Amino acid sequence: MSDSQNDEGPVRGSGSAGSGSGSGSDADPDSSDGHVRAGERDGLLAAAVGLREQGRQEEARERLVALAARHPHDAEVAYQTAWAHDVLGLEAEAVPYYERALKVTTGEGLSEEDRRGALLGLGSTFRVLGRYEEAVTTLRGAIEEFPDDGALRAFLAMALYNTGEHHESTRLLLRLVAATSEDPGVRTYRRAIEHYAEDLDETV
Repeated sequence: MSDSQNDEGPVRGSGSAGSGSGSGSDADPDSSDGHVRAGERDGLLAAAVGLREQGRQEEARERLVALAARHPHDAEVAYQTAWAHDVLGLEAEAVPYYERALKVTTGEGLSEEDRRGALLGLGSTFRVLGRYEEAVTTLRGAIEEFPDDGALRAFLAMALYNTGEHHESTRLLLRLVAATSEDPGVRTYRRAIEHYAEDLDETV
């Protein structure tokens, strides 16, 4: 199972399927039955997501794979399909769906929140698969887009550890702890932690 998941799936995820979170049907909106097809897509997607939320994960995956085949350019469907594979521990199968979801960057692309989740999911899944350099590249790019996201920094630190960049990995984690921890002791020594994180080999 990918380490980008909590008990309910990836750390980040879409809101309700079919809620207009950024991606819609790839039906032609000018066709006479375009709205009907879009409505059918939304209903099928919502039903599949509902199955996953009920714990019927394999059934949800099967439905999403079929829906993704019908809507190959639909970023939201691709993202939900990637998620469905990830929660079942099918990381290798999740990768192409993550990549498909992220390929669409304008118009019918993912919402900002779902794009963030897909980048984290893909980077984490690359790491779990031992594709460490791809994990680092993906997560670095994600942080450029979402510089304030602590989860992305934490997952990048793990990937950096796997590539042997232990100093950078530790620096990232220490800075994250210093910036976000509410522990009274950490807060007391925050400035010192931030200072020493920049050069862990410094001596006097």
